[in-house]
Amino acid sequence: MTDMAVQDRDSWQVPEHRVDAFGPKAHRHALVIPIINEGERFRNQLRRIAAGDYPVDIVIADGGSTDGSLDPTFLRDHKVRTLLTKTGPGKLSAQLRMAYAWCLREDYAGIVTVDGNGKDGVEAITAFCDRLDQGYDYVQGSRYRRGGGAINTPLSRTIGNRLIHAPLMSLAGRHLFTDTTNGFRAYSAAYLRDPRVQPFRDIFSRYELLFYLTARAGQIGAKVMEIPVVRAYPRGEPVPTKIGGRAAQLAVLRQTVEAALGAFNPPAGQDAAP
Repeated sequence: MTDMAVQDRDSWQVPEHRVDAFGPKAHRHALVIPIINEGERFRNQLRRIAAGDYPVDIVIADGGSTDGSLDPTFLRDHKVRTLLTKTGPGKLSAQLRMAYAWCLREDYAGIVTVDGNGKDGVEAITAFCDRLDQGYDYVQGSRYRRGGGAINTPLSRTIGNRLIHAPLMSLAGRHLFTDTTNGFRAYSAAYLRDPRVQPFRDIFSRYELLFYLTARAGQIGAKVMEIPVVRAYPRGEPVPTKIGGRAAQLAVLRQTVEAALGAFNPPAGQDAAP
């Protein structure tokens, strides 16, 4: 995808937030970790990322944690560049808007996102960065691709992903996807800045942004691919998730259908390509 005109940043709708910076920019790409009250799962994950010395600057997108897991000394000692704490309204999509806007203003070339609950094989971070450097605009991690791993995945998640979510997103996004509920993914700055995308809108509050960015990439002709990743659910423990209960699951399904039908696309006349 060719370079796109940068959106007017004054028009971006980003939730109120606090910025705690621990160091200067050091890499081309940022690793955004959305989190809220993940405790030792997050801390152990951050230890693995810091030990791996991956080619990313680590940015924490906190939704308002109260469990003490985000102690500044701990974050600084484990190579976190910045902690962003959302103080305005919204859930995951608001956290992501906050973090992505901050990263673009810092002129990162690409953004890798991984959930902060410790389920994902962080070794794939380098592969995401490599694909961004090769010119891909949207890189989706898939536990179902050859070389990936779906470990202890609850049956309900497998059915929902493989039989409902991925087919809908594949049809809407004009690309065959196998794991579209997976938050381990990467975006180029050019894709997020494209005026046909416009991710910085308050309409994205819960999980909508994840699904919308999957569908929109193929619709505008962005360069898209999947890569294998490992996602492991803990055995003998509660499933680490913020989507609990039938009502929450139905809400996610509704957001998926809305994204597939174009409900979140920019208004006509405001999404012209440069």
